[in-house]
Amino acid sequence: MRVKYVLNEVLVGLWRNVTMTVAMIITMSVSLTMLGASVLMYMQVDRMKDFYYGEIEVSIFLVDNAEAGQVAALEEKLKSNPLVKESKHETKEEALERFKVLYQDSPDFVNAVNADSLPESFRVKLKNPEDYDKFAQDVKGDAAIQRIIDQRELLQKVFNIFNSVQLMSLVVAAVMAFAALLLVGNTIQVAAYSKRREVAVMKLVGASNWFIQAPFVLEAVVAGLVGAILGFGALFIGKIVLLDNKLQALTAILTPVPNGNVVLMLPLLAGVGAVVSAGTAWITLRFYLKV
Repeated sequence: MRVKYVLNEVLVGLWRNVTMTVAMIITMSVSLTMLGASVLMYMQVDRMKDFYYGEIEVSIFLVDNAEAGQVAALEEKLKSNPLVKESKHETKEEALERFKVLYQDSPDFVNAVNADSLPESFRVKLKNPEDYDKFAQDVKGDAAIQRIIDQRELLQKVFNIFNSVQLMSLVVAAVMAFAALLLVGNTIQVAAYSKRREVAVMKLVGASNWFIQAPFVLEAVVAGLVGAILGFGALFIGKIVLLDNKLQALTAILTPVPNGNVVLMLPLLAGVGAVVSAGTAWITLRFYLKV
């Protein structure tokens, strides 16, 4: 009987302040969507690092007048280096063929370049990309080497951009979450004020604090859960419509977002939405109703 009464009061309370309830749900859904997007981006950046760091190469460009003996000695030195996973010698002609593939959409640019314009090089994969500094010290000073480029430095700049976007998303989510907390507290205050006489009567007849607070707290929890479901729906639709279709070429470069990661956001957002809403409602009631 008590459970039925509490649930009935929850439905009545949500309908009685329907406009504020809708506003609370929308604000909560927006903040949770931003939170979910930030968490997904964080997971995706880690996934991209694992993928691309495994494909990182160190490019060793040779001087134009490198002799065959110098090139052969450097190749043997690379193969015997314990830090090297594999190395590949690329001639000027092979570099030109790779250049044509990379810039096949710009034929005029390709026609302006010949084999002599590109340097001979070695493409080296390290067992651990973090050992680049130690590897560079091992080969530094070789007469055949003109320049050494670590692709990790280039990728790190890209990851720094993603990390900045991730941080901005978290900041926006935090601001929206704060707005949602204020709205939840305000909605609970209005609901409690509209039922102040009923609350006073229940206190006089000895109703427990839990029995009085439960309908208000559950109102906030319901709003938080609905907002979480809407936020998850926005993330899932965005993934299907944008990442899997319109931006498919981009996700092919940045690595696809697994459906499992998106589905994982549903319990996360539901838990955060319910706990935050319930906590805010309980604290508001403690200060407002003094029960």
